[in-house]
Amino acid sequence: MKLLVAALLCATALLRAEKPLEEFQKCELVPAERADGDSFPVRLPDGREITARLYGVDCIELHVKTENVARRLRDQQRYFGIGGEDAAKASSLARDYGRHAADFTVKALARPFAIHTANSDARGGESSNRIYVFVKTHDGHDLAELLVEAGLARAFGVTRETPAKISANDYRDQLRDAELVAAAASKGIWASTDWQKISAARAEARREAAELLKIFQPKVPPEGIDLNTASSEQLEALNGIGPALAQRIIAARPFSSVKDLERVNGLWPGLISKISGSVHVNAAKKKSP
Repeated sequence: MKLLVAALLCATALLRAEKPLEEFQKCELVPAERADGDSFPVRLPDGREITARLYGVDCIELHVKTENVARRLRDQQRYFGIGGEDAAKASSLARDYGRHAADFTVKALARPFAIHTANSDARGGESSNRIYVFVKTHDGHDLAELLVEAGLARAFGVTRETPAKISANDYRDQLRDAELVAAAASKGIWASTDWQKISAARAEARREAAELLKIFQPKVPPEGIDLNTASSEQLEALNGIGPALAQRIIAARPFSSVKDLERVNGLWPGLISKISGSVHVNAAKKKSP
């Protein structure tokens, strides 16, 4: 009986953790130079514009204008096993695949499409109104899955229960399976993978990330951080918050108050009390599409 009660409480917590998805039909892609495969401007049926960020996938960076983005590009190259003695050539090749992904998305969204969103903020410090979304193309396909199947994205990043009621974990596994199939068929980016060196490249990326974390350990500013706009790195700077909890917090956005953290699975009262003095919700920053 105790096990049954515990299971029911866990299931209830998971249900509370996620805001319901809102559906928008007949959306249109807005042409923009800043767009890439997994992040792009969208015009909603009422004329409002948002920047959509796909759940669960990561395309290679196309616009490398800051050091942080350059580091992400290098991490992506290592993940896909794109390397070689000529670093500039390898970087150029990777960004070419970023362009392929952007072009793929433009083609896939040439006709009106639907998005589902809980308005979870995906800015991570960006100024645009960027939110996490699921995108269903005109012919009913999940855009994230299409990108992974084409070998133009990796299964990576924040996710949640899908519009079809597939759990976040199952959706992630589904994308990972599609990634494996694409890699085996040498599709997209995987056609340029150096399979003899990919394991060493990924290990190097993990070591570098650990070293950088020691050097640049994120600190919580005196004024605290906004739960609705903080990046994963900022959330992980909170005592007791690791990568998994940070992603659950992001997936549960938007928050109306710090008390809303109670609906995030894994955040027990004691932990919420511990971090409550370092977090807040800035109502002026909360936006809906």
